[in-house]
Amino acid sequence: MNSGRKKQICTLLKGIETGDPEAAEVVNEAKYIQHNPLTREGSVGLAELFQRLAKTSPRVEIVRVFEDGDFVFAHTDYDFDVREVGFEVFRFEDDRVVEHWDNLQGKPSHPNPSGHTMLDGPTEATDLEKTEANREMIRRFLEEVLVEGEWARLDAYVDAESYTEHNPEMSDGRESLQATLSANAKGRKYEKVHRLLAEGSFVLSVTEGFLVEAHVSFYDLFHIVDGKIVEHWDTVDHVPPRSEWVNDNGKF
Repeated sequence: MNSGRKKQICTLLKGIETGDPEAAEVVNEAKYIQHNPLTREGSVGLAELFQRLAKTSPRVEIVRVFEDGDFVFAHTDYDFDVREVGFEVFRFEDDRVVEHWDNLQGKPSHPNPSGHTMLDGPTEATDLEKTEANREMIRRFLEEVLVEGEWARLDAYVDAESYTEHNPEMSDGRESLQATLSANAKGRKYEKVHRLLAEGSFVLSVTEGFLVEAHVSFYDLFHIVDGKIVEHWDTVDHVPPRSEWVNDNGKF
């Protein structure tokens, strides 16, 4: 069952389809901080964006939506003039949105080598009592494995029998994950973990790093069962050069 805040975010995102400026009324314009460097601040900026995007006859599907304290985060399927998969993160004060981050990646027309898309799989959080334990486990995984490159530690965190991978270029299985990460170690570099958001069995990490020397943001969504990662989705988005920003808040 969606909470009131989750429903507000679903309404906000669906406003992209209609171009209805009222969908942005959940945003507190007086306090709003926009972290998409290419979007203007405030609900006026969002209303203008919705109206512009509506001209492309967009489709918005909210596949997953989770809540962590004052944060709501959504996993979305966008069909604008291009197909994209996104993670959207919103921070609330009371019942109004006061801050927003996102991460978008082009959606391929084909599944990955194991037959999975960037969006399929379970959508509902379970094990709500394990939220903090799962958040801490992912923190250790990021720091030890992805930041420090201790690939041998994967077996402590990733399920050996049922690991499912949704990255467009990767395959299922812990051994495949280890081979891919170690082979790409120099080209795919996680440097700084900015945020970990969690609801039960799902944890979203926001990390800054580099992909083939390009400055990027990594958003990784992990599904955890019995203390092990059993499934993973992600998006990688380039951080635009400072000269292209239309606000001063930064990507992170």
